[in-house]
Amino acid sequence: MSDWKWDYSPSEEHLTAGLPVGVVTEVERIATELAALGHDAETAGTRPEGKPGGLRNFPVFGGRGFIQCLAVPRHECVYVCAIVWTG
Repeated sequence: MSDWKWDYSPSEEHLTAGLPVGVVTEVERIATELAALGHDAETAGTRPEGKPGGLRNFPVFGGRGFIQCLAVPRHECVYVCAIVWTG
């Protein structure tokens, strides 16, 4: 288990406005699991270049949307930076 945390960037209000409650719950579940990975969160998910670090993509609800997260080791934090929901 890791001491890492997660947070929204820029803000929860900005990223979750208008989203269904179930989508927000799923985003928070994924973010919690990423924070539990600690440093390994830098390589989780996908990234177009296939390199560690940078924004990582994670599908939600079987591809009906995705989130982008950034793991920042010096902050020991995973930031949810974007949520795309096509519903």
